[in-house]
Amino acid sequence: MNNIRIKQLLEFIEEQPDDPFNLYALAMEYRDEAPGQSLDYLEKLLDQHPAYLPTYYHAAALYAEQNNRLKAEEIYTRGIALARDQKNEKAFQELNRAYRSFQDDDDE
Repeated sequence: MNNIRIKQLLEFIEEQPDDPFNLYALAMEYRDEAPGQSLDYLEKLLDQHPAYLPTYYHAAALYAEQNNRLKAEEIYTRGIALARDQKNEKAFQELNRAYRSFQDDDDE
């Protein structure tokens, strides 16, 4: 976790509160060392910027890692639907693959 980068991102968020990328970047800074904090920022993105597609992959994966399978499934399916609506084939494929892998984990 890069504290200088986190401080800078928090400043960017304050200056540009409507830019979802800054929240997303902040969530990614916390991803490995503070996944709960990361998930808080991803939830904020899902709430405030529901059309920001990159959020869905990481939020669903974090929920799955925390064994919140119902929430992970909900986020995967919402993300897949959004990718389809936005006609973003790459994101659709990535989310679909991740979701299938997630479902395969249930079968084991």
